[in-house]
Amino acid sequence: MLEIKNLHAKVEGEEIEILKGVNLNVKAGEIHAIMGPNGSGKSTLSKVVSGHPEYEVTDGEILFEGEDITEMDADERAHLGLFLAFQYPVEVPGITNKTLLREAYNTIARANEREELDPLEFEDYIESKLDIIEMKDEFLSRSINTGFSGGEKKKNEIFQMAVLDPKLSFLDETDSGLDIDALKIVSDGVNKIASDEKAIVMITHYQRLLNYIKPDHVHVMMDGKIVKSGGFELAEELEANGYDGLQKEFAVNGEAQ
Repeated sequence: MLEIKNLHAKVEGEEIEILKGVNLNVKAGEIHAIMGPNGSGKSTLSKVVSGHPEYEVTDGEILFEGEDITEMDADERAHLGLFLAFQYPVEVPGITNKTLLREAYNTIARANEREELDPLEFEDYIESKLDIIEMKDEFLSRSINTGFSGGEKKKNEIFQMAVLDPKLSFLDETDSGLDIDALKIVSDGVNKIASDEKAIVMITHYQRLLNYIKPDHVHVMMDGKIVKSGGFELAEELEANGYDGLQKEFAVNGEAQ
């Protein structure tokens, strides 16, 4: 579904590269976790794949279902079925959750020549998604993330994912700022959304999220590259030993293991 080849990227207008040759393959039905210390490029990777305009790809390719999306705008990628749950969801006063999601849903439907939903049809559809993340319907009429707690903002990101039904989702530190109860609710929601036709890439520092959402593959990112890949046991190893040993190994070998 997603193939990233030798991806290099930097902030637009800056000289220093953040991504320095990322290679990653994600198949439909798979859940991947990308871990790594602060500043390793994990969030940048999610933004570059999603088409964030502040980043410039300097080399490499991003293929989605065989199509080269490297130069596509973010909205075009979203129409194809890509979704990014933000690490720091923004507040948008004056626009309700329901309004944003209906416009987004119908825009994606038009781009894919599917039937749009009128307000009443969308009301039924969106309310059918509330239970996935245990949200109260009052959230639908509130301004986007305005006055929400940190946990509510993260739940709202997963709710948007449930409503827009993307093929490939990047979850950028969705677990940060969540207490144990909220973490379980968010994780249950992601597990309900996951399917054999979709793929999920989770970015996280800690194993605790992976205790609730079991990844098929775990990758460690350092200095703009994926330096090691494995199964869940790799996350357990990192939780026990931290990144120090791997950083020394990477410093010696300087390439993926």
